[in-house]
Amino acid sequence: MSSMFLRSPLVLAVAFALSACSLAPKYERPDSPVPAQFPLAQQGQADAAQAADLGWREFFTDPRLHALIEQALENNRDLRIATQRIEEARAQYGVARSDQLPSIGVQAAEQATHTPAELRPGGPNSAPVTRTFQAGVGITAFELDFFGRVRDLARAAQEQYFATEQAQRTAHIALVAGTAEAYFKVRTAEELHALMSNTLRSRQETLRLVQSSYDAGTVSALDLNQAKVQYNTVRSDMQAVERDRQRALNALQVLLGGEIPADLPAGLPFTRAQLMPSLPVGLSAELLERRPDILAAEHVLRGSNYSIGAARAAFFPRLSLTGLLGFMSPELGGLFSSGNRYWQFQPQITMPLLSGSTWANLDLAEARRDIAISQYEKTIQEAFREVADALAGEATYGQQIDALQEVDQAASESLRLAKLRYEVGIDSFLQVQTAEVSLYGTRQAYIQTGLASLMNRVELYKALGGGWTAETVKPETKTQATGTAPE
Repeated sequence: MSSMFLRSPLVLAVAFALSACSLAPKYERPDSPVPAQFPLAQQGQADAAQAADLGWREFFTDPRLHALIEQALENNRDLRIATQRIEEARAQYGVARSDQLPSIGVQAAEQATHTPAELRPGGPNSAPVTRTFQAGVGITAFELDFFGRVRDLARAAQEQYFATEQAQRTAHIALVAGTAEAYFKVRTAEELHALMSNTLRSRQETLRLVQSSYDAGTVSALDLNQAKVQYNTVRSDMQAVERDRQRALNALQVLLGGEIPADLPAGLPFTRAQLMPSLPVGLSAELLERRPDILAAEHVLRGSNYSIGAARAAFFPRLSLTGLLGFMSPELGGLFSSGNRYWQFQPQITMPLLSGSTWANLDLAEARRDIAISQYEKTIQEAFREVADALAGEATYGQQIDALQEVDQAASESLRLAKLRYEVGIDSFLQVQTAEVSLYGTRQAYIQTGLASLMNRVELYKALGGGWTAETVKPETKTQATGTAPE
């Protein structure tokens, strides 16, 4: 009899559960709400590595920045939290998946019953208390998933796990880019400080000469005050730059998760050579397969489909099984005798008739699916805009920097001529001061535009999904960045 119990009800129940159907809607990826081609994009060679496959060690060329990024990836708290959320989602998926299989446990019990004298089977003089000992192995309330409710819940949890994996990749990419941007801000502040230190020394010498000329009566008080204005303007600018440098260092330290090491490698000269000269862009459709935030949004959308399937299945009958196979005896000593074998099989079926919560849960699942669709489309649109904005910068920053270099040359020559004309008495000192202000402003603009150009290229790299790997992924080994079910 026990073999029959094992062979038919339990085995068939598990077989039916594993072959359950699903009431989830068929998934169809929404149409992309953006054009297929990026504006201002230069298409790379067919065999060129995509930006998402380009290792950050190749994209960033500065050894000092390499060391900083490595420390950030090891110690940053935001990245740790994102990684820990993967473990949380993995555990949640494990819980949901375990509901698809019976939960088998060992049971042991003793039951003592006191019976009134007039109701005792053996008569009033029989023992008032009867005892029953029971031990066995059984399953409790195992749901036969005929309509896929449990399986769809497990699949929804799996998609959430995949989405969490992609969210961690997004945090990883943002950390690499953020570390580079903070480093570039520090380097820019140092460049500006060097410019202002040189300018301040020049202005201080100019102020000394003008003061001497004023004392000698050869220049007016206006010239003296203008020299003081120029000198103190640079002093003020230096304090602002030092403030920016300290803030950038503070931000960098937070990203690194600790103190900035004192033994960093020497950095490269601060030019656009800090980054590789160009990036392969590709088509906008490739973003759907490469950017982790888009992949995460799609996994959430897939999961919402499975949640609808689970909500639909709640309208149908739910069959659960409870069973026990073991031994039962009135005496503990003979409990495991062959004649005391015992089995219990208890199927139970439930079906909602008047349940407002069932309809509400379906409405909720469908509303969340609609939200997930909109969020997915919004994520694509934002990604497209980020790439398009960065491409606009790539198309203009180079020419802007070239123009500023020519302005610098012209401003330097203007200052030289103004000093000559002042020395021979042709022009007033005002012309010299005007030329100095122009050159100083041009060189500030050149350094700041250089920073903006670097930051723009980093943003393009990040917007294209770059920064996930340290080394470039070769085309022959490239695989699609999708989730893998945890074991």
